[in-house]
Amino acid sequence: MPTKKLVIVESPAKAKTIQKFLGKTYKVIASNGHVRDLPKSTMGIDVDNDFEPKYITIRGKGEMLAQLRKEVKKADIIYLATDPDREGEAISWHLIYALKLEGKKYTRITFNEITKDAVKSAIKNARDIDMNLVDAQQARRVLDRVVGYKLSPILWSKIKRGLSAGRVQSVALRIINDREKEINEFISREYWTLQADLLTPYGKKPLEATLVSDKKGKIEIRSREEMDRILDELKDQQFHVHSIQKHDRKIKAPLPFTTSTLQQEASRKLNMSPQKTMRLAQELYEGISLKGRGTVGLITYLRTDSTRISETADANCKAYIEEKYGLEYVGRKSGSKKNNGSRKVQDAHEAIRPTDLTLHPDLVKTQISRDLYRLYQLIWLRFISSRMAEAVHETTSIKIGAGEYTFKASGTRTKFDGFQALYRYETEKDTLSAVMKKIDKDTELVLQEWKPEQHFTQPPAHYTEASLVKTLEELGIGRPSTYAPTISTLISRRYIVKEKKNLHMTELGEAVNEIMIHGFPSIVNVNFTANMESLLDGVEDGKLHWKTIIENFYPDLEEAVNVAEKELDKVKIADEISEETCDECGRNMVIKYGPHGKFLACPGFPECRCTKPYFEKIGVSCPRCGKDIVLKKTKKGRKYYGCIDNPNCEFMSWQKPSEKRCPDCGSYMVEKGKKLVCSDQTCGYVTDLK
Repeated sequence: MPTKKLVIVESPAKAKTIQKFLGKTYKVIASNGHVRDLPKSTMGIDVDNDFEPKYITIRGKGEMLAQLRKEVKKADIIYLATDPDREGEAISWHLIYALKLEGKKYTRITFNEITKDAVKSAIKNARDIDMNLVDAQQARRVLDRVVGYKLSPILWSKIKRGLSAGRVQSVALRIINDREKEINEFISREYWTLQADLLTPYGKKPLEATLVSDKKGKIEIRSREEMDRILDELKDQQFHVHSIQKHDRKIKAPLPFTTSTLQQEASRKLNMSPQKTMRLAQELYEGISLKGRGTVGLITYLRTDSTRISETADANCKAYIEEKYGLEYVGRKSGSKKNNGSRKVQDAHEAIRPTDLTLHPDLVKTQISRDLYRLYQLIWLRFISSRMAEAVHETTSIKIGAGEYTFKASGTRTKFDGFQALYRYETEKDTLSAVMKKIDKDTELVLQEWKPEQHFTQPPAHYTEASLVKTLEELGIGRPSTYAPTISTLISRRYIVKEKKNLHMTELGEAVNEIMIHGFPSIVNVNFTANMESLLDGVEDGKLHWKTIIENFYPDLEEAVNVAEKELDKVKIADEISEETCDECGRNMVIKYGPHGKFLACPGFPECRCTKPYFEKIGVSCPRCGKDIVLKKTKKGRKYYGCIDNPNCEFMSWQKPSEKRCPDCGSYMVEKGKKLVCSDQTCGYVTDLK
């Protein structure tokens, strides 16, 4: 009688794919993710007993576990084949207890891709549970639980129930808030550029040259008056070519995708949120049903911060490039980044790549959804291009003298497209004009036209999901698997909103962030959070016991919570009474917090359920009609200032208006940090806010 072998994975899709590879002597069954976790009703951490976690069976998993136990009884050996990371290791460890595998023959297998060779190789190289990985996950889970369960009630007391704080989430919120503050306080500065259109003997199209310096060096033109002075000094000056320089600029091929860079690029190129990207990538990893092939895992494991590629995959890819493009297109280097030592890179994993290069995206296009195709194509192209040769662009720089001033004209052309034959970051065009190709030091130049142009400096860009993921990774906050759920939580809690890709703080988010900064500065400290990630990596490396982290962290957290609770008790007051009266019973309405921020409610609730929008007057008259300016919110919760008489008066401003008028042009002024700034950008008047 053949040996009965049971393989346990997380998902039914993964089980279906692997069952096909292993045949009838194996049975592959799914646990549907975690089977044990901390309870939802209590913190579930025994603080007085060495911070021992109290795990329970997840509600709704009983029937599935009963089925698994039946299969375990029939099996001679159990292979725990959950994902190859800390989370997957912890799921396998929990399965040992939930299925009572003590005394049974069980082992752990991992694979970076769901292919026949990878799965069979994993079975040959089965191992014990790596308790360092399990403990690293336990430490993260316990830390997050302690922070969430200790801090969330503070937010409930101060604002409203249902809010949450988190170790990574609260830092991400602060990062977004700091950028919003920087944008709101940014004061635009005027500057000018000067372009000279110069005629040459080589055709009607002029050579476009920009003023870059004078005899003192690099020049900055800050006003119309300065521009007029320069134009006056340039009057009747002769233009002559000073120098022509040509040099090659080499552009390295991109690295293959990590979780973070995949989320960023999918956001930029495909307009996909991190959550959607990860969901689709999970489908591509676990297996797609293809005609003639059955269920096939199209990409390697999707949660990784390594750019390493296996020697076999590297060799296969370079052979493919040589065949399709020629030997000169094959990259000479490995195309992976070195760990700079600032934080651990999980190099046991590979970068995200296709499992089979012969499965060109166009071959599977008609068998998968449009979004799956687009993401698979992006991964496929990025991997191939990462093994290709660098691109070479020739840059031509021409310096032109006119009196004491120097102008510059430059352009580029592609000498060798290299990886850009397949993959370009953006739409890139050659800018080397026909005129620039012919020009030399003896060329006569004649002024055709001056083109002075006024500009204003721009504030930093709002965070997008892609740029926030990049920042979190650069700062060492969170790990690949945490970026998407962190952003998703902030949006679902209505702490932030997304408008045209940009992330904005809501009034509720600002209130939560303010409490966190004042009550728990270490929790929302970027360096503290990044250092905590390093400590968790130390647990994974076996250099640090996981409970040591909790023991060192908990007393400070408890003290901060106790102080915050006392201060909240002192400042706790009844609902603020407004001047608005209830339309139904006539009582003065009170100000409450709801999912979308403040609103007016009747104090007679639940007998009287009358509510109204709350418009907070700021003590400033509308510059258009003279009525009150009030603080309002967009449908998604972003704050702005508008006239109370809307829609009759359409005045609105993202910055807080002032009663003061600009002494130079008479426009209304707005507050930006500690400054008052004219609302007319072309005026540029600025004064201190008193």
